[in-house]
Amino acid sequence: MAILGVIADDFTGATDIAGMLVKGGMRTIQTIGVPATGAIPDDVDAVVVALKSRSIPAKEATTQSLAALKALQAAGCVRFFFKYCSTFDSTDQGNIGPVGDALLDALKAKQAIYCPAFPENGRTIFFGHLFVGDLLLSDTHMRHHPLNPMTDSSLVRVLARQTKHKVGLVALKQVQAGSTTLRAALDKLAADGVRHVVVDAVADTDLGVIGEAVGDDPLITGGSGVALGLPAAYRRRGLLQHKANADTLPKIGGASAVLAGSCSAATLGQIAAFKGAHLSLDTDAICRGEPVAEKALAWAKGKLGNGPILLSASDKPEAVKALQTKYGVEKSSQAIEKTMASLARGLVAAGVGRLVVAGGETSGAVVGALDVTALLIGPEIDPGVPWTASVGAKPLLLALKSGNFGAPDFFTKAFTRI
Repeated sequence: MAILGVIADDFTGATDIAGMLVKGGMRTIQTIGVPATGAIPDDVDAVVVALKSRSIPAKEATTQSLAALKALQAAGCVRFFFKYCSTFDSTDQGNIGPVGDALLDALKAKQAIYCPAFPENGRTIFFGHLFVGDLLLSDTHMRHHPLNPMTDSSLVRVLARQTKHKVGLVALKQVQAGSTTLRAALDKLAADGVRHVVVDAVADTDLGVIGEAVGDDPLITGGSGVALGLPAAYRRRGLLQHKANADTLPKIGGASAVLAGSCSAATLGQIAAFKGAHLSLDTDAICRGEPVAEKALAWAKGKLGNGPILLSASDKPEAVKALQTKYGVEKSSQAIEKTMASLARGLVAAGVGRLVVAGGETSGAVVGALDVTALLIGPEIDPGVPWTASVGAKPLLLALKSGNFGAPDFFTKAFTRI
């Protein structure tokens, strides 16, 4: 029976942490939305519930997260994790703080840590400030994110604007002193009424220390990196046995394709590096209501079987902003997501069995369109991005990639892994 239940605020983030748990020897299933009663098999160690709650109103995000918590408790989980982006995507209104408060209340827990660090992907926290590579978060492209612009790198300040409860910090020196020292620091803050604690981390060894220190906590929050130390911590507590083949997936054939909707710098670089057949979709025509998907599928059908193909609706930030100004943020986003969903259905019907999707919102639209209810988690392609196999739908291999993740050759590399 599952011991760890994860509530993720977007689809690619859910796959990200699920892959991390599999690497640690935990057989993991990811559900698309809140699972129905009895839907979780008994032979998994972790269940990751993928929501689309990152950018919706905080009240709705809280309601969805509490529903997920209830389902995970019914599945037997005894530890819980609220997973958000490694760039702490949120606004002054939420949703990270409000959801954290609601989950703490529901679990009758005193405190939770906040650690979106993922050093292998360049996300580190020092004195509570989040860095992306050698830049403060506020100095990166995330400053201009269309939905959740991150203009403050201090996670303590960001979180303090989202909750009425006390927010504290455990600095790197205390983390590197070991799990016992870290645990004592957390307990002292809890005794002082500090409910939310940002924890520094700059290396994978720090994540291991953190995992051991919070192994008994009912609720942990963070990016996928902090999950690195949890499987070992749970094994030391007798809650878990290692599974050597936790990442085994069924063999699924078919043509290979990529759908890219993210406009992040990483995804734009991956599109530029792709060597196969590539069609860039006319997003203005999509917003005008023209049959872009129909024409794109006709193009794709003539290319399938000759190597991976790529269809992209990605563009530079200034072009995205211009499109949103012209048509509105909601209308333009919905139109593009609807087109990507239509493309996914058409590609699978045409024989695609292996599909890479770039972007959280795009991934959500695609899995919904394909009636995927759950995913078994398989081997890692790049840090934070594993292959998965669909459950409850036509057999399909899916790689759901966060826009910011992956090496420049990710789209080509992904298909060599299978």
